[in-house]
Amino acid sequence: MPITPSRVELHPLTRSDQDEFCALVRASSELHGPWMQLPSTASEFTPWMDRFEDGTNLGFLVRVRDTGAAAGMVNINSVIRGRYQGASLGYAAFAPSAGRGYMTEGLTATLRHAFNDLLLHRLEANIQPGNEPSRALVRRLGFRYEGLSPAYLYIDGAWRDHERWSLTTPTPSTPHPTLPEV
Repeated sequence: MPITPSRVELHPLTRSDQDEFCALVRASSELHGPWMQLPSTASEFTPWMDRFEDGTNLGFLVRVRDTGAAAGMVNINSVIRGRYQGASLGYAAFAPSAGRGYMTEGLTATLRHAFNDLLLHRLEANIQPGNEPSRALVRRLGFRYEGLSPAYLYIDGAWRDHERWSLTTPTPSTPHPTLPEV
């Protein structure tokens, strides 16, 4: 993963981001449509943020460097250590900035952080089959299609099939201390 100048930077998502985040989610409801459900009110945001407290889930805002505007969000979910050393990604662009390449740059920064700083070996992105923009994004980043997971996630009132895409660290790295030696 080459290091290139980026128009965006990752910022840890905090409770103080609530109003901005929820307003952007509401403004992006058509974009997110059937693909995902993000918190759009304070009463939804608070419990959603609780899941980041123990470090097994990490949330970030993708912010445009020049303006500070939030272009999207990325989560590194369900970090598993031991022999797996992996996690799953969740991400969404916000409508005011969608289609400008910010999420490609934001996910590139996320991958760099996951592989170089968190020392993860594998990341998965699970995408509903009809979500072509998300599929195109992971393809651009080098993810491999691994198969279909039927009834994988409960979204918008039903269990939805998802395609499983994955990427492993592109370069050997120092293993995380929780990786067994044998």
